[in-house]
Amino acid sequence: MLIVRAAGRAYDDSAPMSQRAQIKKALWLPLVIGGALAAAGGAAQKRAPTFSEDVLPVLAKRCQACHSPGEVAPMPLLTYEQTRPWAKAIRESVLSGQMPPWFAEPGVGRQFSNDRSLTRQEIDALVGWADAGAPRGGTAAAPRPPRPTGSWRLGEPDLIYEMAEYQVPASGTIEYTYYIIPTEFKEDRWVTAAELKVGASPLVHHINAFIREPGNKRFLRGYPARTYFVPAGQGELGGGDLPADDPASLGGPNGGVFGEILAPYEPGFFPSPWAPGRAKLIKAGSDIVVQVHYTANGTAAADRTQLGLTFAKEPPRERVLTWAPANAKFVIPPGAASHRVDYAVTVMKDLKLLSMQPHMHLRGKSFEYRVVHPGGAAEVLLRVPRYDFNWQLNYYLSEPLPLAPGARLEFTAHYDNSAKNPWNPDPTATVKWGDQSWEEMMIGFIEVAFDARLDANSVIHRMPAGGR
Repeated sequence: MLIVRAAGRAYDDSAPMSQRAQIKKALWLPLVIGGALAAAGGAAQKRAPTFSEDVLPVLAKRCQACHSPGEVAPMPLLTYEQTRPWAKAIRESVLSGQMPPWFAEPGVGRQFSNDRSLTRQEIDALVGWADAGAPRGGTAAAPRPPRPTGSWRLGEPDLIYEMAEYQVPASGTIEYTYYIIPTEFKEDRWVTAAELKVGASPLVHHINAFIREPGNKRFLRGYPARTYFVPAGQGELGGGDLPADDPASLGGPNGGVFGEILAPYEPGFFPSPWAPGRAKLIKAGSDIVVQVHYTANGTAAADRTQLGLTFAKEPPRERVLTWAPANAKFVIPPGAASHRVDYAVTVMKDLKLLSMQPHMHLRGKSFEYRVVHPGGAAEVLLRVPRYDFNWQLNYYLSEPLPLAPGARLEFTAHYDNSAKNPWNPDPTATVKWGDQSWEEMMIGFIEVAFDARLDANSVIHRMPAGGR
């Protein structure tokens, strides 16, 4: 005798034929219907991703900040017509991990609020869309672009400084270009947002706007609102000629070339607004020195950079500083495949670490930030195992990291000067610090916040610029 149980009902093959038929129908009909529904659900799950329903939301969230008109990426990805020709390239770039650019090692260090890495679901949507022939899909309202073309990321500033137009040549080496801006502030001003807006972004290697406080005698040969060149090896900054008394400091109130960094810009860098109650200080009588590094790419173009400032309505609780801890005394031997360079700073007052940004050039291989707390506990904050010179990313901590006096921030960089590095300009060269991309740098930018009443000179102590 065969008895089958399903959903609490029993089918007995010894029952009369009519009864067996009724019971059999009652038992198996729900299973048949359930199987059909499951099959339909599976078919729905296997629906090919479409641009409007699946791809465009991913592009708006992860890609359009760069892939918009006037931004650093070579093509906009705002519409189906713009994106369809790149479907296969998008597929390959997301599978290889090249796009979107995000180089922090997963599962190592802290969490970051601007993490651009794709989820598995987002990757599947982009890859599945390309594999399905890149269908358009419905006509649902598209997500709004990140911002209008040419607008300010941090909102309309209170004050805008516009540099003189610079004609970037199609070829050749371009020395650093400087603009000197006298603020003529009669009193100290607190800045809640500072942003650089670039006119010819594909030709800009980087920009730094420094605050030159009264009494800083560097660049007194410059003139207000005038382009000022420093020939290689013949001046305050030429050819890596950093101040002999502080050769590693590129920005910080307790020494350095000009002083504190007010605002930076590099390809892939997006400014982040400071939290309420935080601001940067521009002292009365300060000048702003804007350093621009152009790189020719075969096409001549005009650039007119702007600097926008937004002022605090009341004094802040915390002062924000961007420092550039750097080792400028390294020597990378010819052919070295993984040359190590170290640097460190010691925290002298309570502060909060807000962000980190490693900076190297074409031989840059990897970069790591660590902290050793006063009690001896050590942790990795950020590890970039595959540094990419083409994308100078800033890593904003999801939660500011409090650091107590005595904490030691350590920076370790590795360089690949071997022939196996496809970006290496010359594996036979002995490489030292220098401005140009075929030379090298080792900078571990950090942004910190601390009690606004403190003297900034007392907050961090830098070690001498030696090292390997």
